[in-house]
Amino acid sequence: MASKRYAQVNRERCVSCGACTHECPRDAIHVWKGCFALVDSDLCVGCGRCQRTCPANCIDMKEREAAV
Repeated sequence: MASKRYAQVNRERCVSCGACTHECPRDAIHVWKGCFALVDSDLCVGCGRCQRTCPANCIDMKEREAAV
């Protein structure tokens, strides 16, 4: 069963430090071409570890839409 939440990065505020990538237990976050972090929402389990470790405070936890 998929998590009810997933991480989403604000690309404009991301400083591409990689702190979130090291903290993610599912390897769901990668820094794209040194510009900003991207989250694979299919792999994200919504644990919030990336959000808590982000020094730029640019990661929000979003609710997944319910499957119909």
